[in-house]
Amino acid sequence: MPMRERRWFFVIPALTVLFHILFLRGYGWFRDEFYYFACARHLAFGYVDHPPLSIVPLSFVRAVAGDSLIAARLLAALACGATVAVVGALTREMGGGRSAQLLAMTCAAIAPIYLAVGSFYSMNVFDVLVWATAAWTAVRVLRAPRLRSWIALGVVLGLGIENKISVLWLIGGLSLGLLLHDYRLALTPGPWLALAIAGALAAPYALWNAANGWPTLEFIQHASADKMIAQAPWSFVMSQVLNLHPLTLPVWLAGLWFFLIDRRGRPYRALGVMFLAVLALLLTNKTSRPEYLAPAFTVLFAGGACWLEPYIATRVRVVQPLVLALLAFGGLLISPLAMPVLPVDRYLRYADALGQKPTTDERKELADLPQFYADRFGWEELVAAASRAFASLPPDERRVAAIYTSNYGEAGAIGVLGRTGCAAGVQPCLPDAISGHNNYWFWGPDGHMGDVLIALTPSRRGLDARFDDVQQVATIECRHCMPYENHRPVYVCRRPKQPLAEIWPQVKHFE
Repeated sequence: MPMRERRWFFVIPALTVLFHILFLRGYGWFRDEFYYFACARHLAFGYVDHPPLSIVPLSFVRAVAGDSLIAARLLAALACGATVAVVGALTREMGGGRSAQLLAMTCAAIAPIYLAVGSFYSMNVFDVLVWATAAWTAVRVLRAPRLRSWIALGVVLGLGIENKISVLWLIGGLSLGLLLHDYRLALTPGPWLALAIAGALAAPYALWNAANGWPTLEFIQHASADKMIAQAPWSFVMSQVLNLHPLTLPVWLAGLWFFLIDRRGRPYRALGVMFLAVLALLLTNKTSRPEYLAPAFTVLFAGGACWLEPYIATRVRVVQPLVLALLAFGGLLISPLAMPVLPVDRYLRYADALGQKPTTDERKELADLPQFYADRFGWEELVAAASRAFASLPPDERRVAAIYTSNYGEAGAIGVLGRTGCAAGVQPCLPDAISGHNNYWFWGPDGHMGDVLIALTPSRRGLDARFDDVQQVATIECRHCMPYENHRPVYVCRRPKQPLAEIWPQVKHFE
């Protein structure tokens, strides 16, 4: 690419990163971010609910900046910008000119679901980047199936699995598409080499699961059966319109036409087949979240922009700027619903004016905020209540006390914010929390015997069955948090009826 073109090519990715940087703090820590930092303190080849790759950058963040929310979210912002750039590169690889590249990148930059996953640190922001990069590499394979292109595709897919196992859907859909494109490819070493490389890179996670009794499969089974809300097919499809922004609908529909019908997209039809295959797979599982399909739309944005380019790159020069300006303005209007750009009270008024009610994909009660935002509130109050309970103990009990929580968000908040408050001298130094939730169960009681236990659980029923002395010493009160985190009692439990190590197998819950 000539130097002159490079300047404009990176404008939209750079603006995407800048927009995320402006709102890095948002409403504070998101529940999963605490858990990710906890995983970074326990590096392993796998975790109950996700592969290990997204944890590696956090280990470097912790080495340099400690438990820094800003540093972690900066990585997420950079991943968003990289995704937008790869979508532009994918468009160019399929023959799209500057107008097509700008259109595709703008769609990727304003899509609410991409704004949302880029507003906090998790494997999901890297997952979108992986799907876009895999599509770009697959197009290079389709254009010229050289061995080095197959190797690159295998590396991208293997690293993708090590980030999120839903990349297996991408592999299945892409394999079907390549076979339908030209079955003779299966008779060449390239695709088999790509699969071998992907399998080799994903092997550590698979071996970790095998060595630990396949906890990820147990997690998926419980999440599907007990946690997720069932989605009707039509509801699932219509959710995509909102998740990707209604203004981008003509672009990604044009993308389907480009790959499946238009002769210009015929060489890349495998990508259209991949999208339909993944969509069909998700529709068969009624508890699939609508956002599971989101990474696949990077492909449709690129294809749709290629098909629409002759209509926007006309002699009437005002058409292209107007289209891009409309998309950008529409993206800004919807952005408060996707990432925390407004103060909470203003957000509530804004959402009400747009007729948006709090939503969740899980079987949980909501208050005034959707779960995506509510999960960023209540953590300081929770740690403060645990600190009051801990400070109320005699010195000899503090030395042996353990803090037990019902989920990884609560445990992670104590692990991060408990250290922060301790370092600032505003609260006592809390021990790391223990929990039976997901990977916290694997990390065990952390050497605690259970003689004194501070329990942050919704009910004392199970505590009374396991301890002779249970006293409520505090209550967690939080505004805007998830209802099940509000009005929560804090108990101090003494004289266990069994050692904590014997109780531990009974507290496991993967979901």
